[in-house]
Amino acid sequence: MLGELAVHTDGRRLDLGPARQRCVLAALVMDVNHVVPVERLIERVWGVDAPARARPTLLTYLSRLRQTLAGVDAVELIRRSGGYLLTVEESAVDLYRFRALCDRAREAESAQAVRLLNEALDLWRGEPLSGLAGDWALAERDRLAQERLAARHDLVDARLRDGQGEELVVELAARSAEHPLDERVAAQYLLALYRGGRQADALAHYQRVRERLVEELGTDPGPALQELHRQVLAAAPALLAAPARTAAKRAVVPRQLPAAPASFVGRREQLDRLDAALRATSTSTVVISAIAGAGGVGKTWLALAWAHHHLDRFPDGQLFVDLHGFSPAGEPMAPEAAVHRFLDALGVEPGRIPPDPDAQAALYRSLVADKRVLVMLDNAATVEQVVPLLPGSPSCTVLVTSRNRLAGLLVRHAARPLHLDVLSDAESRALLVASLGETRMADEGPAVAELIGLCGGFPLALSMIAAHAAADPRVPLADTVAELREFGLDALDSADPTASLPVVLSWSLRRLTEQQRTAFALLGVAPGPDTTLPATAALTGLPPTVTRKALSALEEASLLERRPGGRYAMHDLVRAYAATTAHTLPEHVRHEALVRVTDFHLHTAHAADRLLNPHRPPARPDTPAPGVHPHPLSDAAAALAWLEAQHATLLATQRTAATLGRHHVVWHLAWALDTFHFRRGHRRDALATWRAALAAAEHLSDLTARSRAHRLFGNACARLGRYGEAAGHLDRALALARQHHGPIEQALTHYALTAAWERQGDDRRALEHARHALDLYRTLDLPVWEADALNAVGWLAARLGEFDTARDHCLAALALFRRHRYTDGEATTLDSLGFIAHRTGDHQQALDHYHQALTLYRALGNTYHVANTLDRLGQPHAALARTGQAQAVWREALALYRDQGRDDDADRVQKRLDDLAHTSPNESP
Repeated sequence: MLGELAVHTDGRRLDLGPARQRCVLAALVMDVNHVVPVERLIERVWGVDAPARARPTLLTYLSRLRQTLAGVDAVELIRRSGGYLLTVEESAVDLYRFRALCDRAREAESAQAVRLLNEALDLWRGEPLSGLAGDWALAERDRLAQERLAARHDLVDARLRDGQGEELVVELAARSAEHPLDERVAAQYLLALYRGGRQADALAHYQRVRERLVEELGTDPGPALQELHRQVLAAAPALLAAPARTAAKRAVVPRQLPAAPASFVGRREQLDRLDAALRATSTSTVVISAIAGAGGVGKTWLALAWAHHHLDRFPDGQLFVDLHGFSPAGEPMAPEAAVHRFLDALGVEPGRIPPDPDAQAALYRSLVADKRVLVMLDNAATVEQVVPLLPGSPSCTVLVTSRNRLAGLLVRHAARPLHLDVLSDAESRALLVASLGETRMADEGPAVAELIGLCGGFPLALSMIAAHAAADPRVPLADTVAELREFGLDALDSADPTASLPVVLSWSLRRLTEQQRTAFALLGVAPGPDTTLPATAALTGLPPTVTRKALSALEEASLLERRPGGRYAMHDLVRAYAATTAHTLPEHVRHEALVRVTDFHLHTAHAADRLLNPHRPPARPDTPAPGVHPHPLSDAAAALAWLEAQHATLLATQRTAATLGRHHVVWHLAWALDTFHFRRGHRRDALATWRAALAAAEHLSDLTARSRAHRLFGNACARLGRYGEAAGHLDRALALARQHHGPIEQALTHYALTAAWERQGDDRRALEHARHALDLYRTLDLPVWEADALNAVGWLAARLGEFDTARDHCLAALALFRRHRYTDGEATTLDSLGFIAHRTGDHQQALDHYHQALTLYRALGNTYHVANTLDRLGQPHAALARTGQAQAVWREALALYRDQGRDDDADRVQKRLDDLAHTSPNESP
């Protein structure tokens, strides 16, 4: 019963313990079947100034309650991430039974509504939550009392509709004295008095209510009460009987639109498209704009803002219904119930409404035919829910909002789709300004900028934060930002389900299958900012055809966005919610999914690297998990494109593998990305991946892997100018290679030391290491690597002015590279020959060599070396007084250096351009 908190089982009442323990249970009952965060439980039981011991005491109470409820059927108290969940059939809770009966009554005929509301009110016994103290209990007690009062008002309305009047006078006299300014109660009392033959008393009561409203509130009665007073004054016969017994209702023009949203901003493009739809109503078909988008993205606000701006275009009325497709009300509204509501709003007397649903829909279409009516169908779940509500007249306009795309409306009913995305940064700021004011926004500029970034343009998130900030201006926005940064999605939770982003998003999952909900949850914890069909198939372990259907279902539900190139992405807040749902999956399901997807990315990256650089030392990863199939790549160009598209995801995959303790995956991902990182100039990413690989190598038994990790981490350090670190790791790599008799690793480490000493400007020492590498490669019969060392010796000899030696070594390297079709080495050697030609005065020959090198580098996608060669190409141009060509190539090199974060190189080239402009001010590129 609704009153004192009590639990009954098998005819006996359970002992729920002391008052605070009962308050804990009450706090869970108010949100049954929803997770209640621990912090919210503490606040509800102890208030905002909870003592330090509140948390351990709460855990004690929860433990006792779990024991108490253990014997109650279908009731379970469960620990969830961040909070607790009380699972129970809602029909077993009087409060939810009460609400369900009230909802049914709103859809019922008057006599049935009276029965249902009486049944609902009979559940009440005494004061709600009696015996419980505290601010929360007090507020809930008041809110529940308001719900009870609303039901009592609804019961009176139902009894009046059923023809009663005199029977209600005594009850309404008392209620009118209790609520003297409530115009609904006043109207009920007036009608009851009039039907009881007391017209004079009814008119006198109206005057008393009017005088009191003017005196206390400074306002006259509203239009509804004034109209009733006019009818009582005129002794209107229609007031004497229930509407069911009259011949007809008054002709009415429905005005059902809810109020326009006060803080609506932006959406200019979408509003223009809706205007275009309105202009098209002269065509022979009904114009429908199906506004789809994720929960909380502002679909209803957009529709209402547009509708209120165009009210003059719909003089015959506006019909509105919330179809409850995604809401806490339970099942979506049946279309027959919505049609019935529309018929009632259009003035059809109950006796004239046919029992057959098809006939009802036909009557509805007849009533709006040739009329200029706006029909707004909010929160639709399916096409079948909408179709019976579509008018047949081209004079009407229909707005449909839904989280689903409702493709059937587009195909069968010529609907105009309007997908709604998040707000831009400018629109987000405008929304906050509308609530907080320009002054506060300006005073807290940095916090505002971060707040907008954290909310990602999600209107519901921004509105919630704006409301909290406006409610207490003393709290700086920086504190709100810190809370959002620390707690993420939990900071956007609320006791009001319609204002809680996690709850609003949860409603989108109701119509998904279990398989689709699992895919959604796993996508929340998958590595990377987006995904693809093959990666999702690996993640879920589903066949590609089934995976495609799951992705389509999530896209249809506006939980996932399809982007160019076959990629799928979630908004950050939707992804954060998906991650919370992943914690409801069994641990082994999450673990196996992450193993599969990391293996998919690793083995595809490994295949891509083999296509880019087939002459690298072999380093094969472990066999992938069962059912994992790497993405097929046809050639080096396809490999480069895949690595480019997947780069952020591959970096995230390495981090995920480290979290899982999959050390071999961490190491092999660094290896598979090394060529790509070098060619694209991703020096900092190379450093980060090899730092992770170096840590992972300590857990591997493969000593070669450890040596390579030190060598390639040292190489990455040298490229970033961190020479001290580079020397230490390269020396360690060389020592390990010697210790374990690895001549290949020794040669490769000498080669890495060559580059490191050259970058420090010690060409002589670099040349020594290059010669060591060359000698080792020759003994190993590795012609391509021998060519690498030959070119390195030639390059360094040229830098030292030994041009004959340099030319001989580079020509020998070029012949080997061409014989073994190693394009990257050929390009590098042509670049070296260009340098030799330029330094020996043959500038035209230098240009030829550099242009050949550039052509090969561009074909390989090696933008790192493209920048270097462009840098050098400008020098023979300048030497030949071709100032324009020199400026052009140096500007291109400058842009690449800046993109790659090579600031010292960029500064050097910029100085050359400045010097060139100074010496040749009139030369144009």
